[in-house]
Amino acid sequence: MKPAAVFLAVACLFFAYVQGQPRTNVRRCLCLGPLVNAVRTQRIDKIEFYPASATCQNVEIIATLKNGAGQKCLNPESEFTQKYIIRSIKKRNAV
Repeated sequence: MKPAAVFLAVACLFFAYVQGQPRTNVRRCLCLGPLVNAVRTQRIDKIEFYPASATCQNVEIIATLKNGAGQKCLNPESEFTQKYIIRSIKKRNAV
């Protein structure tokens, strides 16, 4: 056999058996540590809401604190968080 034909046959076999690498389940959640149930409302500068997505299966609510005190991940199922969000929506709709 000619070397070109051998190379072509090996290349075809190689491409026939090559499979894509399985995708690892990469989670890119912003809230990795424990969730906070309550934060003093006077210390909150803004609240960011991230719904569940393909990269993170959790609903994430992140409170940015005033004076550069950092960010806290709020527990979306806590009573404080639910009441705070309802109050914020009512206040925003009233204005």
